[in-house]
Amino acid sequence: MNNSRDDNTALLLIDVQQGLADPSLGERNNPDAEANMARLLAAWRQRRQPVIHIRHCSVEPDSTLRPELPGNAFKDEVKPLPQEKTFSKTVNSAFIGTGLERYLRDSGISALVIVGLTTDHCVSASTRMASDLGFEVNLVADATAAFERHGYDGEHYSGETIHRINLASLNGEFCRVCNTAELLDGSA
Repeated sequence: MNNSRDDNTALLLIDVQQGLADPSLGERNNPDAEANMARLLAAWRQRRQPVIHIRHCSVEPDSTLRPELPGNAFKDEVKPLPQEKTFSKTVNSAFIGTGLERYLRDSGISALVIVGLTTDHCVSASTRMASDLGFEVNLVADATAAFERHGYDGEHYSGETIHRINLASLNGEFCRVCNTAELLDGSA
């Protein structure tokens, strides 16, 4: 990561919650995503850079992410520290109804490194909105993941396909897609 940007670049961890490990969600790509998130989180903490956690508090009756369920808890690899900012949301974008934008602006944060779950839902929605609001965004491909899905026509798409297509549609338009090693070695 470019050291001149360190003071105004926050790590934004989106929906890294226990409920997204539920087998009923199907096959997921990138089994190392959480390990890469943890590596980035450790680097941000070591540099005392801003870290922000987003938690999805679903209002859907069958969701594993409902606030009263164990699945709402953050995964152990990325549990927030007391001084790290946490926002809860009920929709896909981390910016809707959360105060995130105001917090970023009040804190002088102009750039985000986004990681989390899932690439095609909350990560994509938050990346798009962050860009539209004028934030510089790096989206970390190997610290995000997606689940398999069936299309409107019944065709099956693997988690890897969903992940790659979403990254391709975001890169260059809403963000710069990079990987963990690039961020840690400063080449991103």
